Amino acid sequence: MTTAEHPPTARPALGRLRRARARFLAGHPPPADVPDEVAAAWRRARFHGVRPDTATPAAGRAPQSPEPELLAVARPVLERLTPVLDHERATLLLTDARLRVLWSAGHAPRDTLCRDFSEESVGPNSAALALRTGHRAELHGPEHILDVWQEVSAVSVPLRAPGDARPVGTVTVASALGGRAPHPQAALAEATAAVVEAELRAHLRPPERAVLDAYLAACARQERPVVAFAGHSRLVSEAAARLLSARDIEELERAVHEVLRRDAPGTRLPDGAAVEIVRHLGETAGAVAVLEPVPGRAPAAPAGRPAGALAGHSVPWRHATERAAELAAAHGPLLLVGERGTGKTALARELLGAPEPLVFDAAEGDLHETLPAVPHGGLVLRHAERLAQSDVAAVVALLETRPGTPLLVTYTPGAPPGPCLQRLLDTLAARSVTLPALRERPEDIRELLTAVAPAPEPGQPPLTWTLDARRALERYPWPGNITELAHVVRSLAHRRRPVGPVRRAELPDPVREGPAGRTLSPMEHAERTAILEALRRHGGNKARTAAALGIGRATLYRKLRTYGGHA
Repeated sequence: MTTAEHPPTARPALGRLRRARARFLAGHPPPADVPDEVAAAWRRARFHGVRPDTATPAAGRAPQSPEPELLAVARPVLERLTPVLDHERATLLLTDARLRVLWSAGHAPRDTLCRDFSEESVGPNSAALALRTGHRAELHGPEHILDVWQEVSAVSVPLRAPGDARPVGTVTVASALGGRAPHPQAALAEATAAVVEAELRAHLRPPERAVLDAYLAACARQERPVVAFAGHSRLVSEAAARLLSARDIEELERAVHEVLRRDAPGTRLPDGAAVEIVRHLGETAGAVAVLEPVPGRAPAAPAGRPAGALAGHSVPWRHATERAAELAAAHGPLLLVGERGTGKTALARELLGAPEPLVFDAAEGDLHETLPAVPHGGLVLRHAERLAQSDVAAVVALLETRPGTPLLVTYTPGAPPGPCLQRLLDTLAARSVTLPALRERPEDIRELLTAVAPAPEPGQPPLTWTLDARRALERYPWPGNITELAHVVRSLAHRRRPVGPVRRAELPDPVREGPAGRTLSPMEHAERTAILEALRRHGGNKARTAAALGIGRATLYRKLRTYGGHA
């Protein structure tokens, strides 16, 4: 299981992976030499109830009426590649952003094709991984859960909307299982995706293309906050996304529409945004708003949200939070899964939307006495893994009698759940989202450093960081995730003199010492995998992890420093 931007570390041979998969399916934990990302994908498949003997329904013909816009644009490109597929003995597939197969052609056996590549339906696959990470991704043979894909290698590349990082689908090339990464048709998948994206831009209606061109021209200066509006479409630059909350963008859109209604080009809004009207053949096509960052202004956050709770714009984080928002918009329960400190409770509070949502910690017990009085605004239930059996029964009863109750449950995987809790988790599995660990989205560290830092004292500058310090923070694996990062940042802010940026030498030892400057041996790689697996199993708790591994806490910290850059 690989992505283009994250080259694979040494991985076990296919035969060993097959034996490890068989042991996992028999109920045993994955062996220590199974890469973390593979083991995590297998666990997600088990959590979603994907059976290895699931028969994949054939992809069949693409939808005809109405034909999706993506398919209409991509079909000529894909059909021109059919002779290449004949020569390469490969299969080419196109999916939309919901991983539904729109088009397929090639030589794959019919029983290996499917109509839905979501992990909830078929378990780990390259299309789902590419959409989640935003990069090219590969899976080979036993890295899949499904029996019918054990002799298949696949590579997928995400497709992005013109001028936007928003994914609109994937291109996948599958072939018979051969050598390991990189996939022999990786270049074909990359080239196909690039041509389809070019066609998406070429097929924009002229007014839409005029707005896109104006937006790209405004974004030519790096870090410039720019938002473009064309009809119901928005284009938001990365700098603008860091500066504005969703509510800010909605207010900006209303102000821009008022400018368009008055037809007042060159207007500057009260918040400093300069609005330029885009025209095509004399008709208004849309508008581009260029914002001037206010000095000292931190990235916006909705009222009531804890600092740093939802900071981040990496693809894994956006994919998880957007999916959670989509599920929360429909009435019913929602399960948020993730390691300790990944922001599950903060996200739940935000999704619930109430000014002061009712939050209950399962560790406090007596939930069965609280549930009957759950307000219509809903309930955040923290630490479902600590629910007593009577409280599990109370939650199940609530879901049966009031299925539309906005109940948001957070769950940190650890010890195997008991049968009652497992039944509850199975009930919620269809409406669940797994939040990525901080080590899976290091590009968000820079934004999180600002979000979790305490407000500076009057007259003092905000906390800043040298490039060397920030790189060390990005390389550290953060077993405690955002909670651990916030603790480090706040400790530094309170004990250092406010002179200049934080240097690497000021960071705690595990973070400062960084990765070992060499490739790990097979034995070290196995040890690193075992440590990270134990950390995940115990929710990031280092004391329990050290006890489970039979080593002292100081030894665990030393090994984390040694292997941190390889995590």
